[in-house]
Amino acid sequence: MAENLEQDKSANRLQAFTEALEHGKHPHLRKMLNDLHPAEVALLLESLPEAQRELTWELVYADNRGDVLTELNDEVRAKLLRQMETHELLSITEDLDVDDLVDIIQDLPDRLVPGMLSSLDKQNRMRVEAALRYDEDSAGGLMSPDTVTVRADVTLDVVLRYLRMRGSIPDLTDSLFVVNRYDKYLGLLALADLLTRDPEATVGEIMSMETDGIPPEMPAAEVASRFEQRDLVSAPVIDERGRLLGRITIDDVVDYIREAADEAQLARAGLNPEEDMFAPVVTSARRRALWLGINLVTAFLAAWVIGLFEHTIERIVALAVLMPIVASMGGIAGGQTLTLTIRGLALGQVTRANSRWLMAKEIAVGALNGVLWATVVAVVAVFWFRDLQIGYVIAAAIVINLVCGAAAGITIPLVLRRLNIDPALAGNVVLTTITDVVGFMAFLGLATLFLL
Repeated sequence: MAENLEQDKSANRLQAFTEALEHGKHPHLRKMLNDLHPAEVALLLESLPEAQRELTWELVYADNRGDVLTELNDEVRAKLLRQMETHELLSITEDLDVDDLVDIIQDLPDRLVPGMLSSLDKQNRMRVEAALRYDEDSAGGLMSPDTVTVRADVTLDVVLRYLRMRGSIPDLTDSLFVVNRYDKYLGLLALADLLTRDPEATVGEIMSMETDGIPPEMPAAEVASRFEQRDLVSAPVIDERGRLLGRITIDDVVDYIREAADEAQLARAGLNPEEDMFAPVVTSARRRALWLGINLVTAFLAAWVIGLFEHTIERIVALAVLMPIVASMGGIAGGQTLTLTIRGLALGQVTRANSRWLMAKEIAVGALNGVLWATVVAVVAVFWFRDLQIGYVIAAAIVINLVCGAAAGITIPLVLRRLNIDPALAGNVVLTTITDVVGFMAFLGLATLFLL
């Protein structure tokens, strides 16, 4: 309910803003726009065609533009960045956190990157250059270098006075990182302990050593899994020598999970989650053409299998009516297993150690459901076409296809993962091809053997 209310609110805001924009009420729009949260402004920009988007961007106050840029998807942000000069970009990003700066620099045109880096002070430039070395879907890509560190041999009272002297701490700081003189990570000092324990106790006596450091090369999916399993709010990132590099916070993990879910959903249709919905027609058509071509190849393969049995279909027209049922049942059963397997791989629940047991279980489920629904379809087919043999043939074909679909639903993600191909991207295409080919081959092959 709350989600629907928020969606309705966003839709109404977009409608009102578009109407005001068309009537040229720019002063009113400027105030309305800059009263919104940066994330809401970003959503509004992403929801406008390019001409209106550029006009709206000009209405955003310069002080707010940096925060809005960090909330935009990559493609829309890159388009806006290409229109900026170096001096303009520097003025709107000077107050951004280092991890947000890294996201923006990754989308910058090459001509702007040197000027952007040279404008930073030495410490921030080194931090940005270090962060740029890591893949964006790794712990290093999620990491922020903004940390508060303390030594183990000082008292809690000294730490409190140090924090008061700092005047502020980074957002989502639930713990301070304990390091030695060489910046080697030792443990965490929770703020709750800092505020409630004896001020004369030392950090070393109070700190927790239960939270292990995360290597910067760890895949972001594994980082998200660790946060979920251990209920973390933040976690340290350390190099191979144990030195503290930065921290990952729960907001970055949530952003990654949301983006990964969007990517998996859109990837099944061959779409990029960062694609601008209002991109030019030719651009969008070019991006989607490849996926359509791949699907066309698989469709021709299924058509070729049907063509092998052209004579059989000509003799028994009922087969053409019933063929889609066999393929559809196998595709649905296989899709259920495929989805569960991809989820299990993402959560680390499916490994080589248990994949055989899981395959045996899913094949048994496919066989049991196959027998159940094959019986139902066979009864319908017999009453429909007044032919008992057609019922036997379609029942056998459904059982075969459901079992093959279940086996494929387990095998495909495991094979694709081993080949370093995202199962969410290619899994459905491969599965559909297999269940179509097996379904048509089983049904038409059995019909050729027993009905002619």
